[in-house]
Amino acid sequence: MSESFAFAPPPVVSLAIEGSSQRFPVRRIFCVGRNYAAHAREMGADPSREPPFYFNKSNLHLVPSGTTLPYPTETQNFHHEVELVVAIGKPAFRIDTSEAASVIWGYGVGLDMTRRDLQDAAKQARRPWGTSKDFEGAAVVSPLVPVAQTGVLTQGAITLSVNGQLRQSGDLADQIWNVDEVIANLSRLYHLQPGDLIMTGTPEGVGPVVVGDVLEGQIAGLGEVKLTLSAAV
Repeated sequence: MSESFAFAPPPVVSLAIEGSSQRFPVRRIFCVGRNYAAHAREMGADPSREPPFYFNKSNLHLVPSGTTLPYPTETQNFHHEVELVVAIGKPAFRIDTSEAASVIWGYGVGLDMTRRDLQDAAKQARRPWGTSKDFEGAAVVSPLVPVAQTGVLTQGAITLSVNGQLRQSGDLADQIWNVDEVIANLSRLYHLQPGDLIMTGTPEGVGPVVVGDVLEGQIAGLGEVKLTLSAAV
């Protein structure tokens, strides 16, 4: 007997795969906070190797590269954060760092968009800051590239420009916790599954964007993510 729903369930959320007609179904989105030392300092934090911390974005708030996004509500300080996105392709639970690379399906370039004023207010009130990170269009991700094509990424330039002007510049090698360490640590907190995405943190230079801005994030050898901001609706 087939199931009956009160209304149509949401469609499967997925991302394009570079050079393929197939798509990558997205299950969950995990984000690593303050994973580059210089960015941690610009956010007023100590960049020591304390255990990594995480927050989540709903897969329903994922949009593809090339999207035109209305400026979000309830913010006057909307920030960009360019990041390496790691796509998980195998189950992983309590794995060692030496096993982590084997569960990587591929990579993408992502934008972790942030309502910074809401985040700052929540921090000051010692309240959760989910509304600053998890809203419609909060995660922008390029087509994914299989690891078989890129090899395991441990270094490479990561940059973001706004209207052609460089805003963020760093190297994947600058991460406080590298990708293998992040995957292993996260696998002790969750049963990672195929379809999970990990946004691995952003280098220094985060800042505000306004209506009409065009954002272009790049990672060497991987590709580009692009976002245009339109008027609020």
